[in-house]
Amino acid sequence: MRTVAVIGGGAAGMIAAIIAAREGANVFIVEKNEKLGKKLYITGKGRCNLTNACESDIFLENVITNPRFLFPAIKSFGTNDTIQFFESIGLKTKIERGRRVFPQSDHASDVILALQNELKRQKVSIRLSSKVEKILCADQSVKGILLENHTKLSADACILATGGLSYPSTGSTGDGYYIAKQLGHTITNLYPSLVGIYVKEAWIAQLEGLSLKNVGLKVVVEEVYETTKGTKQKRLIPNKVFYEDFGELLFTRFGVSGPVILSASSYLAPYLSKASFSIHLDLKPALTLEQLNLRILRDFEQEKNKHFKNALDNLLPQKIIRVIIERSMISSDRKVNQITRKEREHLAELLKDFSMQIKELAGYSQAVITKGGIAVKEVVPATMESKQIKGLYFAGEILDLDALTGGFNLQIAWSSGYLAGRQAARGNQEWKD
Repeated sequence: MRTVAVIGGGAAGMIAAIIAAREGANVFIVEKNEKLGKKLYITGKGRCNLTNACESDIFLENVITNPRFLFPAIKSFGTNDTIQFFESIGLKTKIERGRRVFPQSDHASDVILALQNELKRQKVSIRLSSKVEKILCADQSVKGILLENHTKLSADACILATGGLSYPSTGSTGDGYYIAKQLGHTITNLYPSLVGIYVKEAWIAQLEGLSLKNVGLKVVVEEVYETTKGTKQKRLIPNKVFYEDFGELLFTRFGVSGPVILSASSYLAPYLSKASFSIHLDLKPALTLEQLNLRILRDFEQEKNKHFKNALDNLLPQKIIRVIIERSMISSDRKVNQITRKEREHLAELLKDFSMQIKELAGYSQAVITKGGIAVKEVVPATMESKQIKGLYFAGEILDLDALTGGFNLQIAWSSGYLAGRQAARGNQEWKD
């Protein structure tokens, strides 16, 4: 019987351990936190968006980094397999808007409980509050692990599933990168991703808490510092749209967040050191500029004796009116019947192009995931095994794989964890480059 050590008791680590045990291996998990699945508790705002019930091709379209590498994992254990897996271990699920899959109870804790119960059924040993110092190898093969307290544990295979750097309060502090680097693996550039964006404008604090459900978003390249010509990265051209989206947005104390911004951050992260960018919001995407101008004219004719500051209630949320007035350069105490056609047209343009300058991404403490990780060219896609160390496998966020919001990143954890667990238990060392 092979012994498999799983380093990290998050989503990828737990499913890897379950699958390895089902394959007949003797499995133990080493987790540095005091409990398993600490990050899972906060995913999906505490509801845990398990996966996305879409077809495989649609799924891979939502993977930003290295989707081709992920294909064998999704083929082996796809979104339907994930749903069936959780149903089989006693967790009822439901599908909501956007094909997002949640536990029927809406409690992430129930996901963790179901996984813990299955770990117990499969007789997986769990070591909590234990930190791994290094993976022990000889002749380029895994022999075991060394804990921080100098305890040595023998193993025929090791699955490294320690996560990334996002939400460090949950224990994601990059330990796995250090361990992998010790064994000669390459770590690609790391960035916070699926995270809010900070802007330079001070007035943004006035809008904190304001949520807009339907806005058009454009991220535009301003000044280019470093060319990307001749690289695999997208070419940056000044005054060109870098990213475009439509949906929900939230203003924060220092910038913007919400679904469209989180998605934009996934694309922006590697480029912020190479260029400056601006955000342009269309606050009235259902109307053309001409239609919006006529709408404003109609509102003003109905409110012609009102002051400008009191004449926008039917057009905009109360919280944004003050900022719009300031940016319009129209006196708040002007009567609307005194506002010129040119000023009214400028107001319409402002609502169709509400802009701000990007300062930086919010940090890892707010990032849903880490972009970057173990270079996938050094990993066998069909097994998740290292090409350099026999018996070493990777799963989850530690790999250079990331996707948009909607359950896609957790599915990466389930799929890669499934493959790693299965292959670690079987000990199949055959691969194709």
